[in-house]
This record gives sequence, C-alpha cells and structure tokens, in this order.
Amino acid sequence: MKKITLIALATLIMLLTGCSEKKGKTTRAVWTKEQANEWYKKWGWLRGSDFTPSSAINQLEMWQAETFDTMAINRELGWASSIGMNCMRVYLHHVAWETDSTGFKKRMHEYLDIAGKHGISTIFVFFDDCWNAEYYAGKQPEPKTGIHNSGWVRDPGDLIFRDTALYVVLGKYVKDILHEFSQDNRIVLWDLYNEPGNSDSGNKTLPLLKKVFLWGREINPSQPLSAGVWDESLADLTKYQIENSDVITYHDYNPLEEHIARITRLKKYGRPLICTEYMARKRNSTFASIMPMLKKENIGAINWGLVSGKTNTIYAWDTPIESGAEPDLWFHDIFRKDGTPYRQNEVDMIKQLTDK
Repeated sequence: MKKITLIALATLIMLLTGCSEKKGKTTRAVWTKEQANEWYKKWGWLRGSDFTPSSAINQLEMWQAETFDTMAINRELGWASSIGMNCMRVYLHHVAWETDSTGFKKRMHEYLDIAGKHGISTIFVFFDDCWNAEYYAGKQPEPKTGIHNSGWVRDPGDLIFRDTALYVVLGKYVKDILHEFSQDNRIVLWDLYNEPGNSDSGNKTLPLLKKVFLWGREINPSQPLSAGVWDESLADLTKYQIENSDVITYHDYNPLEEHIARITRLKKYGRPLICTEYMARKRNSTFASIMPMLKKENIGAINWGLVSGKTNTIYAWDTPIESGAEPDLWFHDIFRKDGTPYRQNEVDMIKQLTDK
C-alpha cells in the first residue's frame, strides 16, 4: 500500500512539473532591455515606409487572392530599394485569413520573397483602430474622390464590441500567423495593434490589446512584439503598450521640436526606438526635418506612404478635395504611380542619408 502511494505521489509530482515546464515554454516574459538592445544591433538603421501597393485601397484588397498584385509589389518595392529603403511596415487583416487561411499565408510568403529580393525586411501589423469600422470579404469599394484613406478598414472594428465570440477567431488567426512565420529572419518585428483606442474607442480596446500580447507570448516568435505609442493622453493604453513591448515603437507627425520631446520621454525606458509612422508635409513633419534626426539617434524611420494610389494619402486627413485635383502639397507618399518622385530633392536627400 505504501509503495503504491509513493508511486502515485511521484507520478503526480512529475505531471505537475511537466505542466509547469510546458507553461514556461509557451508563455514568455517581456524581453529584458539587454535582450532588446542586442537584437537591435543586428539590424542597423531601419528606414522605409508603411506600404500598401498603389493598386489596393485597403488591407483586404492587398491580400485577397483576386487582387493580390505581385507585379505592383515587385515594381514598387524596387523603387523603395533604389533610394536605400530597407524596411516596409505592412498591414494584415483577419478576414483575409478567415476566408482562406492557407492561401493567405502563401501570399504572405510570396510577399516576403519579393521584398527579400529587394533587400527589404518587413514589420507586419495585426490589428488597427483607424478609419472605417465595417468591412467585408470580396470586392472592395472604389476610392472616394479626393478623400484620404476612404476605403481603409479597421480590424476587428466595432464588431468586437458586439460579438465577443470573435476573440476565438482572432486568437486562432494571430497564433496561426505567428507560428507560421516565427523563425522568419526577414520579419523585423510584429506590430500587434496599430493605434489602439483610436476612432474614439479609448479603453474599450484594452481587452483585445492585452489578449494579443498574451497570444504572442504563447507562440514566442524569434521576433520581438510591440504596439506603437501614438496618443499619450490615452494613459492606460500607453502604459500597457510600453510595459509589454519588447522594443518601443511609436508614431509622431509633429514638427521637429515636438518629435524630439517625445523621443526624450521614450528614451528613459532604455529600449530600442522605431518610429513606425511620421512624415505629413502639411504638419511640418518632413523628410528634411525629421529623417536626419532619426538617423543621428539610430531610431528606425518608417514614413507613411510609398506610392500614390488608391489609398488617396496624398490628400490630408481632414482636407478633402472634392474635384480630386492633385493637392499643391502632398500629405504623404514619395512616388507617383509611374515611379517618378513627387519631389526629386526629397529623394536625393533620402539617397544621401541611406548612402545609396
């Protein structure tokens, strides 16, 4: 009887230990500052754009099989490479995965193959609180004349507040993608959530933000996890983003002095900094004013927009042009659809900074 009891006790201890070890392997802690800074050294100075091919109005048109435009992607990433850019930030969408998960991952591999041929690494973005709340699979709308990002869609949008069962789908989506690409050295990092709290959602977004970090840690990819700081008045969200990001990413469309002030606030955390959105000419956030400073500080410089196209981001956020005429001052973007620069002097400066 004693022998049986001892065996049972030993078996129980082994089971509990195994569970503990399994948990430790699948749910990791935030990287230490030392880990983060050692990781950053291998990349050098990251510079590039938020990229949607000119033929796509939004994330779904970019990634759905019927409109996945490898010719445009190859051509436009070639223009990026020609001026010394080495990193693109690219948005995903769960509906494209939900509709065709195998095909979606195949197209992600195709994109990475094309980008890799041009010497370009990638930051992938999962969720997004910006622009249109509703979305659907299939044919996407045509651009609204003269309106910035008229067809861009959130992910998951307001649906998450009406149907909490969507968390199950989103968890499977994030884990599947992270598992598929967890060791891909062409991926710089995973940007888990773009501008959480935007579109007046505020702290309603916090539960999903917490879950996506948890899902990421469970898969434990080789790449770091982050969610970019963008509005420091959203105190709870900002605190969570900073405390849970392996490396700190942020957005800043302000003039030089204000941008430097934000950097000063973020530097105190001792982690690498990557600016994943900047450059809005009407707001005096320009290549000439901001990019040299970011290079000097060894901060990643990812501006919004590469090629003028269906996203209409040459128009300002709040200044539509009903006629659809080209604005005198482009808000975002670098190239026209034929590959000629909007401003040759900007391209010349970028090439000088990137030693191209």
